Amino acid sequence: MKNIKGCPFGTHRVIEPKGTLPQAATKIDNTMEIYTNELLIDVKTLNVDSASFTQIKESCHGNVECIKDTILKIVAERGKLQNPVTGSGGMLIGVVEEIGPDFPTDLKIGDKIATLVSLSLTPLRIDKILNVNVDTDQVDIEGKAILFESGIYAKLPDDIPEKLALAVLDVAGAPAQTRKLVKPGMTVCIIGGGGKSGVLCAYEAMKAVGEEGKVIVVEYSPENAKRVEELGLAHHVIIADATKPVEVYQKVMEVTGGQYCDVVINNVNVPATEMSSILITKDEGIVYFFSMATSFTRAALGAEGVGKDVTMIIGNGYTKGHAEVALNILRESKKIRELFEKLYV
Repeated sequence: MKNIKGCPFGTHRVIEPKGTLPQAATKIDNTMEIYTNELLIDVKTLNVDSASFTQIKESCHGNVECIKDTILKIVAERGKLQNPVTGSGGMLIGVVEEIGPDFPTDLKIGDKIATLVSLSLTPLRIDKILNVNVDTDQVDIEGKAILFESGIYAKLPDDIPEKLALAVLDVAGAPAQTRKLVKPGMTVCIIGGGGKSGVLCAYEAMKAVGEEGKVIVVEYSPENAKRVEELGLAHHVIIADATKPVEVYQKVMEVTGGQYCDVVINNVNVPATEMSSILITKDEGIVYFFSMATSFTRAALGAEGVGKDVTMIIGNGYTKGHAEVALNILRESKKIRELFEKLYV
């Protein structure tokens, strides 16, 4: 251990460009000798951000060896897993290996944790990739990572399998933000409602809107749409391509009788879905872009171009208590837990 205290935000690890924070840096120091206010993790599994993994998988045409090589190359070049195309990372689970004396925590050596900060700013070293699961975006590795003093984490619960907890905690900000935004009586649309974050958001939205409200899910995949219907997570399920805003607009107007939505939550992991979200939102309504595939330039200029006075929120992956909100959904809903166990464990 270095007998030096680093910056709480990790700027002491930035190699280039100097003066930036680790997330904005193109290269950070991933040597695993910790500073006194850092925590060293023996990494078991990476949960790659959905937009990032989709981009890598598509660029590799689904070839697993190519996906492995791409991930290894990114980490070798940047000292972290930050996709240079999407800018996003993901999160990880591992075992606490070493704790600096100035790192504020009640954790002990050997505790299993999930980091709740992005891999796009986390110093990471991959010694070996053991397995890539192309269906869950999870990558099992041998390697190490470092958590800064400002980094947030969750101790893995005893009542939920590790891989399942990782899958849910990766998108924990989305259902927690949904709970904050949605009020009784609202009309809410979840775009990409059949995926992992979409299912959790739809569950929270259905709880929040009450008997007078309405939840609409827009889903590209007929299979995912059927899943949402079977789980009872929406009043209306629309099959549509979110990259085609006029199609989405027409179908939503059809089920709402021409009424716009109070809140729209976008969970789609592909680009060019901003205008579908904006067109169906009422003036002074809210669009919450959780997806890291979002272009905020396109969203801002697009809203201006169609004369929409809407509040657009960047999908902050952190809000107070978000880990417990997400994990409690698995405790409350037997059907969602069974689905996620089938998909992610």
